[in-house]
Amino acid sequence: MAEQEVTLMKGNEAIAHAAIRCGADGYFGYPITPQSEVIETLSLLKPWETTGMVVVQAESELASINMVHGAAGAGKRAMTSSSSPGVALMQEGISFMAGSEIPGVFVNVQRGGPGLGTIQPSQSDYFQATRGGGNGDYYVIVLAPASVQEMADFVDLAFELAFKYRNPAMILSDGVIGQMMERVVLPPYKPRKTEDEIRRLYPWATIGRTKDRQPNIMTTLELKPELMEAKNLHLQEKYRQIRENEVRYETVMCDDADYIIVAFGSAARVSEKAIEIAREQGFKVGMLRPITLWPFPTSQIKQLVHDKKGVLTVEINAGQMVEDVRLAVNGEVPVEYFGRLGGIVPEPEEIVCALREKLIE
Repeated sequence: MAEQEVTLMKGNEAIAHAAIRCGADGYFGYPITPQSEVIETLSLLKPWETTGMVVVQAESELASINMVHGAAGAGKRAMTSSSSPGVALMQEGISFMAGSEIPGVFVNVQRGGPGLGTIQPSQSDYFQATRGGGNGDYYVIVLAPASVQEMADFVDLAFELAFKYRNPAMILSDGVIGQMMERVVLPPYKPRKTEDEIRRLYPWATIGRTKDRQPNIMTTLELKPELMEAKNLHLQEKYRQIRENEVRYETVMCDDADYIIVAFGSAARVSEKAIEIAREQGFKVGMLRPITLWPFPTSQIKQLVHDKKGVLTVEINAGQMVEDVRLAVNGEVPVEYFGRLGGIVPEPEEIVCALREKLIE
């Protein structure tokens, strides 16, 4: 068995390395803090000379998403990355891709808002990611990494899920995970698919043909209401299958816990230390970390809390995921929220104080 290569790098750098190794055909992006290292790393690595991967710095986020749209429509593994205001500009393109069932991968290294906000970390794009930020009834598969290792691992996973369901997939990170440095084991190299393989595996792609040998045409436009309804019902059935099959989450010290923290991304990292402090103080606290923010682990949270005394969501925003947790718990136990805004990451001791004030005492 070959020895694993362990490397120290930033989360953003891990995204770039993993994209090359997992057989990505193209990256189209535009620099914005705090994710600019993705395209900078790709530019330094020059994958077009080794794997044939295309790397383009587009003139804007709008151009980036439309390049992804075109390449992915041809059956290629295409991706982009940006940060909150840039992803906001991409929402129309993501909606178009969801409507025409074109797979693609988008990385959002979140910063504070609204608007330009701050270059400091945030988790305030939760609604934008999980509710479908563009127009229409659609969802994007959302993976929330909590480490540099998961930044690397989730690139291939996002592509696999995107192509399995012909649906856009987003890696929703934040400025903490994007900028922090950790040990990471990079994935093995995967070969890029040939055009013959794409035609065979993805008959829907524009380089393929329909059964009567006509070129495939991908569009979201349908002027007949009954056909548009049928298209939407098809999408809703697909989303039902994703909810049923693709929920991912992690639990920490929940078996004997009286209180549960629900947190994702960097907030979950801080919450693990808060759990340690709380237990030292005599309070039995555990954590559920959603790995897929959509589909959300609704039934898993509902099942977990039935014998608990309360739930605290920890978020680096004004309280967004707490709405989904309250829907899951459905009043069975109290659900409270704690978070910081403006790019401030909560301290573990602050989380313990919030637990005591809002639920324990």
